[in-house]
Amino acid sequence: MKFLKAVSVVLMMVVVGNVSAQKKKTEKFEKLQIEMFPKAKEGFKQVYIQLPVAKNENDLKVEFFVGAEKMLDCNKHFLMGKVNTQDLQGWGYSYYEIESSGETGGTLMACPDQKKTKKFVSLQPEIVRYNSKLPLVFYVPKDLEVRYRILRPDAAMKKATQK
Repeated sequence: MKFLKAVSVVLMMVVVGNVSAQKKKTEKFEKLQIEMFPKAKEGFKQVYIQLPVAKNENDLKVEFFVGAEKMLDCNKHFLMGKVNTQDLQGWGYSYYEIESSGETGGTLMACPDQKKTKKFVSLQPEIVRYNSKLPLVFYVPKDLEVRYRILRPDAAMKKATQK
């Protein structure tokens, strides 16, 4: 009986330790508030990026891509359009309005196999500062999406070489 109690105590400790370790791994987010941003216009949708709290946020940047997956040939393609930064009046926050009809442009190389593959084609990527306290809010045409990645600096600065 004592053996069963000891085993059950050890198992409980392992389970509790494992659950608390999993909680530590989850990313911490600031409370999201986007109610003050305007509603999406007809034909557009509102999407946002909420960044997790990070150490040294001043060292980080966010690169975002607005685009869509399309069947494309071997050429280099890009989405035509632009990103407009707007100020949220009375709040001092910014949001992004995307102007694009979804048309693509690209190089005109000859593709010998004429094979098409599904690729993400985007507008020119934009880089903005990292701030977990404010969401990045976008108004994009319904057929487009927003993707992003977090840019981190190298550990040390490097010095340029003089000629």
